[in-house]
Amino acid sequence: MCLAVPGKVLSINRSVDPAMGTVSFAGVVKDVCLELVPEAKEGDYVVVHVGFALNTVDEKEALATLQLLKELGDLGEGEKG
Repeated sequence: MCLAVPGKVLSINRSVDPAMGTVSFAGVVKDVCLELVPEAKEGDYVVVHVGFALNTVDEKEALATLQLLKELGDLGEGEKG
């Protein structure tokens, strides 16, 4: 199963090829390729899959998705296999 996760763009470096950015995923910070979203600005949310930002998304949708992912993670915490 593949999953794309929204993250907040903290900084952008367009002086490198491909364009890269630092993105926060609920506090986990990663370097992400921003080449596919040239319209992205610092403070925007982008949807990221395997290190590539695929598109921008509004903050409300991004936060709702992150909350849902958190709740899904909480569901499995008490289960024992």
